[in-house]
Amino acid sequence: MHSDTVADVGRRFEFGENWRSFLNRLDVDRVREAEKSLKWLLDCERLDGKRFLDIGSGSGLSSLVARRLGADVVSFDYDSQSVNCTATLRDRFFPNDPGWLIEHGSILDDAFLNKLGRFDIVYSWGVLHHTGAMRDAIGNAAQLVAPGGILALALYRKTALCWFWAWEKRWYCRASEPAQARARSVYIALLRAAFAAARRDFAAYQSNYSGNRGMDFVHDVHDWLGGYPYESIGLVKLDSLLMQRGFQKVRAKVRRASIGVFGSGCNEYVYGRVADI
Repeated sequence: MHSDTVADVGRRFEFGENWRSFLNRLDVDRVREAEKSLKWLLDCERLDGKRFLDIGSGSGLSSLVARRLGADVVSFDYDSQSVNCTATLRDRFFPNDPGWLIEHGSILDDAFLNKLGRFDIVYSWGVLHHTGAMRDAIGNAAQLVAPGGILALALYRKTALCWFWAWEKRWYCRASEPAQARARSVYIALLRAAFAAARRDFAAYQSNYSGNRGMDFVHDVHDWLGGYPYESIGLVKLDSLLMQRGFQKVRAKVRRASIGVFGSGCNEYVYGRVADI
């Protein structure tokens, strides 16, 4: 998941701290897994000649992959530590590269967005539902897509327990570090028990977790439990929201409906701009 802007909703989760820790575990294999994921989502092998905007760049991993695939990249994040993480990753793999610009900014800041222009690909994975104003954030992201371009999003899906997770995340952000550690231990223990009840191999799940976009299990648990503000959206409502703005769904990876005992999980969507509304 990435971090970005938060409306005035009180205390927020410090995504940047988590990403800074994650970068210590980033290796070539994780980058390759992230590359596979982005290629699948965008249905492409290369991005040469494309302008790619990464909204809420977080660790910078998705931006790195887009640059490796040949895109000209602009990354921005509201969290200053996330901005620093993205810059660290750029300096590690593409030092002094004019084709990868990094900004500190907000998807809810019209003045900032107006300076960016439009992009062939506007990408935001696990970000806009953490802004505190998700619908406004989705609308603003859509306006940054050039005619004929695409909008690629990952957003929390609706579950029966979204109300609980909103409460839990608010509590977690206010909790002490020892309390957060206990909450993570309880969550992981319950998840391990659920795997055992379903006769699934939890150890294998953990060891192979980097196959999930190059992510890390422990950092993702912390990110999930603390990711506040929190909103979710269903496919029908997202379709309606974006169709009104001149978009048509190209593809989607939508998980089946669930109660949400262990979380919402993200659905992935790609929409194409067919009209400039």
